[in-house]
Amino acid sequence: MSTNIEFAVEMSGDEMPEKIKSCLGDTAGVDDIRIFPGTSTVVIKSSLPVSILQEKLESTGQRAVIKGYGGTETGSLQAAVAMVGGECGYGLGQVQGVVRFIQANENECIVDGTIDGLSPGLHGLHVHEFGDISDGCNNVGDHFKKTDTPHGAPDNDPNFRHTGDLGNIQVDNDGRAQFRFVDNVLKVWDVVGRTVVVTEDKDDLGKGPNLQSTIDGNSGKRLGCGIIARSAGLFENTKRICACDGVSLWDERNKPLAGPGRRNRL
Repeated sequence: MSTNIEFAVEMSGDEMPEKIKSCLGDTAGVDDIRIFPGTSTVVIKSSLPVSILQEKLESTGQRAVIKGYGGTETGSLQAAVAMVGGECGYGLGQVQGVVRFIQANENECIVDGTIDGLSPGLHGLHVHEFGDISDGCNNVGDHFKKTDTPHGAPDNDPNFRHTGDLGNIQVDNDGRAQFRFVDNVLKVWDVVGRTVVVTEDKDDLGKGPNLQSTIDGNSGKRLGCGIIARSAGLFENTKRICACDGVSLWDERNKPLAGPGRRNRL
């Protein structure tokens, strides 16, 4: 499923629109590119993970920041984001990343993310009940479920999976997972304020030989987590600079959402 992703891209010269078209034009999974030089805005219709599109935009030599994500010109039904690790989430060792949730329509939620610092192979990804990371991932509760159902695979019938069962993500040899998939059970409005968790082991999707398999998929230690918060949809984020602390749009990607590291020390 393709959706519209809105980026702010530094426009340092008249040649930038052509550079952007050149770096993205022949990319499989990119359906349309619209460039608005006057507002430094690029809207890409694509089925690729946000991180891949951002890397391609920055191959032009200019910084790119995601501003909004949605299925239509007026935005999505809802969008949310979770910062895993770093100063805003929790991560063991070098585990950190971002997971986005976009409600493209009433029945389809896009889950898009990049997580670094994991061992190569498969790792479980789930939404848990509570948004409490004051003690790492210990207080986030069990997998989120709206009804009393067993743990299962994301493509199971809703009666045979938890609402928050997102299956496994594939990590490459560099320790990075880049993923984007559509879930037909999860709803953004149900998960805002809860926590997304990545685990040490592969999720057995409820197919293991013991009772624990139907509870959490035997996916091991919780390596990283982040609270899911409401985020901007398409054309909803008009911010250029935060008046409270002087952090510009371009600098914000390198700063936490809150805390001492947020402040701009000039």
